[in-house]
Amino acid sequence: MGRKFARNIEDFICMNCGAHVKGNGYTDHCPVCLYSMHVDINPGDRKCTCLGVMKPVRSSLDRAGSFTIEYVCTKCGARKRVKAAPNDSKDVLMALGSKTDI
Repeated sequence: MGRKFARNIEDFICMNCGAHVKGNGYTDHCPVCLYSMHVDINPGDRKCTCLGVMKPVRSSLDRAGSFTIEYVCTKCGARKRVKAAPNDSKDVLMALGSKTDI
């Protein structure tokens, strides 16, 4: 059974860098530092009780030129991958892409 997506339009203040983020219903991380929160079991459902900080640890670029960000939860160790948003910091994405350790 595939994951179901629940669109939530939410603004938030980044727990890592303090940036004020305007959500569009697909926003799941800070576009400035790329940090996120472990709040979903399935995208947008807000049913995860962990609430840990999701640290971006790596990015990858596909052949079409789109970035994917890999996260690790600093509280429970869960891992997830999400597509980067068009307004994400290209400098941070590029810096993550050069990391070889997690």
